Amino acid sequence: MQIQLLFYTTIKNMAGLFDEPSVKYASVAVERGVDQFPDGLTYGVPERLLPLSVGQLVTVPLGKGNTPTSAWVLSLADDAPTLAKGKETKQIYEKERDTIVLPSDVIELAKWMSHYYFSPIGPTLSTMLPGPVRHGTGLVTKQLLDLAENPPDVRITAKQQIVLDTLRSMPASERPIEPSVLMKLSGIGSKSPIDKLVAHGQIKCHQVTRVEATWFRQSLDATTPEQLTDEQTKVLQEIESVLHDGFSSHLLFGVTGSGKTEIYIRLIEQAIQNGGTALVLVPEISLTPQTAARLMGRFPEKRIAILHSALTKSQRHQQWCLVAEGKADIVLGARSAVFAPLQNEQIQIIIVDEEHDHSFKQDNAPRYNGRDVAIRRAWMAKCPIVLGSATPSMESWWNATRRNVSQLHKLTKRVPGLVAPAIEIVDMRNERIHGEIGYPILSSKLQSEINRTIAKDGQILLLLNRRGFAPWIACSSRTCGWMLKCDHCDSSMVYHRKKPLEDAGFVRCHHCATEQRVPKQCPDCSKKIIQLGAGTQKVEAVLRETLQIPSDQIARLDSDTTRKASDLHAVLDNFGEGKIKILLGTQMIAKGLDFPNVQLVGVIDADTAIDLPDFRASERTYQLVSQVCGRCGRGNADATAIIQTFSPEAPAILLASKTDYETFANNEIAYRQNANVPPVSRMVRFIIKDRSFEQAAGRADSLCERLRSIGGDGIAISPAAACVIPRIADRFRFDLTVTATTSQALQKFLVEARKTVKPGRDLAIDVDPISML
Repeated sequence: MQIQLLFYTTIKNMAGLFDEPSVKYASVAVERGVDQFPDGLTYGVPERLLPLSVGQLVTVPLGKGNTPTSAWVLSLADDAPTLAKGKETKQIYEKERDTIVLPSDVIELAKWMSHYYFSPIGPTLSTMLPGPVRHGTGLVTKQLLDLAENPPDVRITAKQQIVLDTLRSMPASERPIEPSVLMKLSGIGSKSPIDKLVAHGQIKCHQVTRVEATWFRQSLDATTPEQLTDEQTKVLQEIESVLHDGFSSHLLFGVTGSGKTEIYIRLIEQAIQNGGTALVLVPEISLTPQTAARLMGRFPEKRIAILHSALTKSQRHQQWCLVAEGKADIVLGARSAVFAPLQNEQIQIIIVDEEHDHSFKQDNAPRYNGRDVAIRRAWMAKCPIVLGSATPSMESWWNATRRNVSQLHKLTKRVPGLVAPAIEIVDMRNERIHGEIGYPILSSKLQSEINRTIAKDGQILLLLNRRGFAPWIACSSRTCGWMLKCDHCDSSMVYHRKKPLEDAGFVRCHHCATEQRVPKQCPDCSKKIIQLGAGTQKVEAVLRETLQIPSDQIARLDSDTTRKASDLHAVLDNFGEGKIKILLGTQMIAKGLDFPNVQLVGVIDADTAIDLPDFRASERTYQLVSQVCGRCGRGNADATAIIQTFSPEAPAILLASKTDYETFANNEIAYRQNANVPPVSRMVRFIIKDRSFEQAAGRADSLCERLRSIGGDGIAISPAAACVIPRIADRFRFDLTVTATTSQALQKFLVEARKTVKPGRDLAIDVDPISML
C-alpha cells in the first residue's frame, strides 16, 4: 500500500494507517541540514514496504510534527534499537520510487564525504543523484529495428522479404532504424510485416528512450592509435606494471601537447578488455565534447556515458540509467561524474584530466573536491587512479615528490609534429598612448601578430579572465572619488553591454547578481561618469571595430554567452571547422582544448589574479598563463603566444613564459613551508555570516574561542577577521582558519568540533579550501 501524504500531519491524526508492526529497522539519512553523523536516524520498516534496499529513497516522519521528509536508507537491521524510556521508534511512511537505488558502494562514499567534509549525509546523498533521475524525467521509450545476427530458417511473405531487403541494403551506420521510417523506405502500407519479422526472430527490436535513439545513430570515423614516443612508452609500461595490483595513485606530469590523452586511451582500452569500466573526469563541461569525440573515435563499438549538468533532463536521466544498468564501458563527465552509480568491482581505472583545475571544487555544501573524492573512490575500488596535468596542483606535486604517496611520471617533450610556441612577454607599462589616460587593451605587438595570423589564415585564442564590458563605473572627476558599488555587497558593479557595438547596457554585481541601470551622472558631484578597465565584451567590441573580417568569424566564450550546452558546443564546433577565426574568452578556453590551426594565443591581462590576497594567487596565475599558451602549436605551422602584463618580473609569469614548472613548483613549495599553508599543512576554513556586522563579529569570536577550547596537538587556529569581501548579498562575513600538521590531526579535531559546531546557512565549513576570498 502506497500512502500519498498530501499534508503535513501527525501520527495521531493518521491513526490506523501505520499500526503495523515493524519487521526490520532502517538507519536513514534525512535530506535536511540535520547532522546525523555518523549513523543516521533509525525507523521501523513495516512488512508492506518489503523488500527494502540500502540506497533506496523513502519518506519518513521527522520531528515533533512528523513532517514527511525524504531520506536515504543507509543500513538495515533485524533488531530494534535501544531507546530511552517512553520513546518509540517511528515507522517509514513509504518508498518514493522503487527504481531509484544508489549502489551500496556509493552510499559508503557518501558516508566518507560526510565525515571528511563536515557535511550532513542527507544533503550529500542528494548531491549524488541528478534531479531528472529523481523525478523520472524523460524516459519515453521507442523502438529501433535492425537485422538479427542469427535468424532462424522460417517461411516469409513477399512483403516481409521487401522489408528484409530494405534493411540489408542500408549501410550499418544508418541502422538501427525506427519502424515508421522502415515502413516508408520499404513502401509497405502496414506495420504488420515488420511485427511478424520481429516475432519470427528475423529482425531484432531495441526498446530505447528517445534520447538513446539518437545515441544509437551517432557515428564517428574510427581513429587509429598514435605511435607512442619513447617517453610515452616508458610511462605506459610503468603504470601497466601495477594495473592489477589494487589501488595506486599516479601523477602524469606532461607538458602541453606531450600526448597524455593517448596514454589515457591505452589505459582505458586495457580496463575494457578486462571486462571493467573506466571513469574519466574533466574539469569543465566545455571539455566533454572533444574528449567524448576522441573516445568514440577510438572505441566505436563501446558505450560511452556522459554525465554532467548541462545535458537536457532527458539526457541526464537516460545516461545515468545507462551507467546504473551496467551498460556503459566508459563514464565521462565533469565533477559530479565521480558519483556515477557503479559498484566498486566494476571500476578498473579512474582518470582525472587537468587535475589541478579549481573547477573540481564545489563552492556550496557539500564542499567537496572531485579530484580528491576520485582518489578515495579509487582506493575503495582497489584500482589505479591517474591524475594528469601540465601544471599539477601543489597538493599533487607535494604528494608525488615529497610524501611519495603518488608515483610521478614525466612527459617532457611534445609529440612529433607539434612545436612549442614562441612565448613573449609584453610589458604594458611601456604601451601608454601619448596624450591619453590609461593603456590600450591590445599592445602593438599583439595587434601586429593578430593581423599577421589572420593574413596566414590561422586561428587565434585570446584570454581575458574577466567578464562584462568594464569592471568599474566611476566619476570622471579626479577629486570626487565616487565609484558605483553594489547596494548588497562590498564590491563594484560591472558594466555589461546588451550588444557588443551598442552603448546601451546595464550594471550587474558578479556576487549577488543584482542588476540596475547605469547612472547618467555622478550622484555626488553631478559630473559625467566613465567606464574603467576591460572585460571580454570590451575586447570583443575592439576586435569588431578594428579588424576587417566578417563579424561571424569572431566569437566570445564566457558564462554570459553559454547559458546552454548547445551554445557552447556550437561555438567549439564552428571554431574546430575553421568558421571562427578569433575565439575570445575567460578561463574556459584555457583548458584542454586541442585545435591544430591555432597559431596565436594572446593573454590580454596576466595580472587578474596575481595580486589577490590568497596564498594560491601565484599558483593560479602560473597555471592559467601556462595552460592557455599550450593551446597553440598543435599543428604544423609556427605558433606564438603573447603575454601582456604590468608585472613582467613576477615569478609566476616569468616562469610560465619559459614553461619551467618544476622551478616554479619548488619555489612555491618553499614559500608554503615558510607560511605553513597547504599542501605543507592541512586546513579548514569557517565562514560566519550574519545580516548584522556586530552579530557576525561576535559569533565569529565566540566560535574561535569554542574551537580553541578543543585544541589538539599540531592544531593552529587563526583569530577571526572580516573576509576579503566583507559583505555579500546583505550578509556580513567573517572567517577563521584551522591548520593541522596532518590530515589525521585535522580530522580528529573536526570530530570533536562536530559535537558542538553545526554547519548551516550562517556557517559554512570548507575543508581543504581552494579560495580564501
